[in-house]
Formats: sequence, structure tokens, C-alpha cells
Amino acid sequence: MSDASKSLRLYNTLTRTKADFVPIDARNVRMYVCGPTVYDFAHIGNARPAIVFDVLFRLLRHFYGEAHVTYVRNITDVDDKINARALRDFGGDIAAGKLSLNEAIRRVTEKTADQYHRDVATLGCLEPTVEPRATEFVEPRADGKADMITLIQSLIGRGHAYVAAGEVLFDTASMPAYGQLSKRNLDEQQAGARVAVDAHKKSPGDFVLWKLSSPEEPGWNSPWGRGRPGWHIECSAMSAAYLGDVFDIHGGGLDLIFPHHENEIAQSRCAHGTDVMANVWMHNGFLQVEGQKMSKSVGNFYSIHELLETDTFGGRKWPGEVLRLAMLMTHYREPIDFSVRKLEEAENTLRKWKRAADLASAAAGQVPAEVVAALSDDLATYAAFQQLTQLASEAIEFNENGENAAAASLKAALAFLGFDVGAAKVDEAAIGEAIAKRLKFIAAKNWAEADRIRDELLAQGVQLKDGKDPVTGERVTTWEVKR
Repeated sequence: MSDASKSLRLYNTLTRTKADFVPIDARNVRMYVCGPTVYDFAHIGNARPAIVFDVLFRLLRHFYGEAHVTYVRNITDVDDKINARALRDFGGDIAAGKLSLNEAIRRVTEKTADQYHRDVATLGCLEPTVEPRATEFVEPRADGKADMITLIQSLIGRGHAYVAAGEVLFDTASMPAYGQLSKRNLDEQQAGARVAVDAHKKSPGDFVLWKLSSPEEPGWNSPWGRGRPGWHIECSAMSAAYLGDVFDIHGGGLDLIFPHHENEIAQSRCAHGTDVMANVWMHNGFLQVEGQKMSKSVGNFYSIHELLETDTFGGRKWPGEVLRLAMLMTHYREPIDFSVRKLEEAENTLRKWKRAADLASAAAGQVPAEVVAALSDDLATYAAFQQLTQLASEAIEFNENGENAAAASLKAALAFLGFDVGAAKVDEAAIGEAIAKRLKFIAAKNWAEADRIRDELLAQGVQLKDGKDPVTGERVTTWEVKR
């Protein structure tokens, strides 16, 4: 375990400053990141925090040791749309006692949650230490871990929440420091919840903690009647359950600062009587697609799965590590314009790095101190990538006694950053089929399709070489594994 507190600096949204990171306990560094709502497949905007905080997770483990970092990323499966679908599809089984509401929700969200796991794994992300589901933390638990109903009871008991028309609302006026994260005045606040809030609030900024369910709506039993929780309380419960009342880092997208994270802070601080919820708040910037805000109405709304498995973006599939690099080429706090051009640039860069790294022996070297130093400055990935490009140049130019130190360092750095440095995997039968298709396109003078197949194979590390049969004079295509 190294003394990272002297070198790791992070930007804190709460203070609007960059400062040395000093963990509460270096033997138990704790980070919470808001995960996806698994109503549908995760979109590419969801990919950015998964990748960004995966890099931070790797960096923290490098400094403090794998056994001393706890990373919690939740699954949000408490959502009115999900609940309604569970009732629609399994209402009869729920009423007959064959399924609990949680079991029905699990069946509804199983496909999308599983797809999310496959997607982020393909993007090179490590699994978090813990991945709690919101539905498992609504009611008091047998293991005594924090839950939403108990937290709400605590807020009422401490005078920070009130019951109105059978609902429970957080009283924002009871917390003078409310708004510190978003820097909004109390009179600027708007109610923030995924369920409707009626006009019985004491203040316009008050937000829902518990919402009643009608007989036709799914819900859980509570002291305030059968209902379901508001959006924000889930993260207060799950973070406390695994990280304690106060922890080191809370991450998420910039869009979550208000109202979600602001309300998380209010709930957690007031329920636990603490000065902070997390010491450092980190937020990745917005993502747009080809210069426009991502929107289904505009037609530029893409899931991670679509980019990985279909040709809907740029007319081809994209390798997960290319998407990863494209996301990291822009500093995490800056807005990113996700485009085909950016993906092509990332692919070309990654190909050059891997070709240079392949000059190393099987065993990678140590992660270069310069790369770690760059990342330690608030995840300055661009500066880290400059070091990788320099190492790639040195690896190609220099080789001594069969050992290429620059290539070994580059290989270690790529692996550290979540890129695959193993031997290229090829499917010889699939390559043969692709070459046959390409030759048909060439014969038909369809150069665009022929080039597309060639480029796709090159992206997989397979380089084609065209020649002529010395006897027949016909075109012959051979291939070799390249990066």
C-alpha cells in the first residue's frame, strides 16, 4: 500500500476545487457510484460513468491495494414503469402469493440487468465490489443493513420529514445547508422525484420520500400505508448499507447533481446527523452524439448494445475497447461529442499502441510512473495517453538484447487502463467467409463494401494482403494477425 494521499488529487464538485485525496481509512477506501435504471438497455451516456469510475477504481486499487478498496455501484429497479410492468405481467401470481413484488420485478429486469453486465464487461470495466439492487433495500432487512423505510422513519423522528395526505416528504427548510452541492438557493429548488408530488407540500422544494400506491399499483407495506419509495432515498440506503454513514467518494453523471445527489445528501446527513455524506463528489460531463443532444425524437439515441452488436452507428459494429478509449480521450469532467470520427480516431490509436505493445515479451512490465502520475491529477487521461504514444514510439524504434522495455511498459499501462493486451483472437472460418464475400464485392466493383470488410477485419487485428496467383493470374487474398 503506497502513500497515495501525497499524490492523488481529485476535483470535488462540493467545494469546486481540486485537492489531495485523503481517505477516511486507507485500509478501507470507499466509493459509491450511481448505476443504471434497468427499465431498458443502457444507453451510451450510461457507459461514460461506468468507464470513468472504473479507471478511478483501478487507480485506487493501485495505490491502496485491491483488498482495501470497496466500490459500490447500484442497480435501480425501483421505478414506476418497472413496477407497472411487473404488475401487468405477473399481477395474478403476485395476488395469488406465488410471487413477491420483488421477485416479479426481478423477472422484468433480469434481461436488461444481464445485458448491462455484458455491455460494461465488453467495455473493459471491472465488476464493482458490491452491486446492490434497490428492491432489496426497501424494507427492514434480516441482516440489519440500512433500508429505506427505516431511514425515512429516522428523518421523521429527527424533524426533517413529515406525513401529508398519506405520503412522506422531506422538509427542505429543516436543513439550512440544503443546496450546497448544486449551489442553488432554496427558493430555486424544484421537486425532484420519479413519482408525482401533489400540492400538499410545505415548500415547493420539498421532495417525496414515500408515495402511496393505489390498489392497481404495485407497492410495499409501510407505516404510512402501502406504497413505494421516491427515487433519491434508495442511494442513501444502499450507500449506508455497505459504506457507512460517511464515505470517501460519490460519483455519477453531471445531470445527477440536482436533484438526485442534492437530495441524497439531505437525506443522509439529516438521518445520520453527519456534516457530510461523502467527502468527495465527482461528476462526469454530458455526452452528445454527432454534435446534438442524444434523444429518441432526434433519432440519435443509441444503446451500448447497439454499438457493440449492430451496424446502426457508422454502418458497423464497434469493439468495446474502442468505445472505452473514445470515452477516455476527453477529460471526464468535460462534455464529449460522441461521433464516428472519434471512434475511428480511437481505433487507429489503439491499433498503433497494441502493435507496439506486441513487441514486448509475454510478461508485461511495471505500470509506468508517468502514467500513474498523469491519472493522479484528477484522472488526466489525455496526459496519460500522451505517455502511451511516447512509449509506443520508443518501442518501435528501440530494442536491446531481445527485451523491449518501452513495449513492456506500454503493455502494462494498457492492461492497467482496462485494454486487452492478450494475443489477438481470430476465427479462421469467419475470416475465410469474410474474404470470400470481399472478393465477390471486388468482382462486382462494389469497392465500398469491399473496403468495409477489409477495415472491419483490420479492426479485429487481421490484415489482408492481395496478390495474384502466379499460374492463373487471379486475385488471391492472404491474411495475417496484426494489431
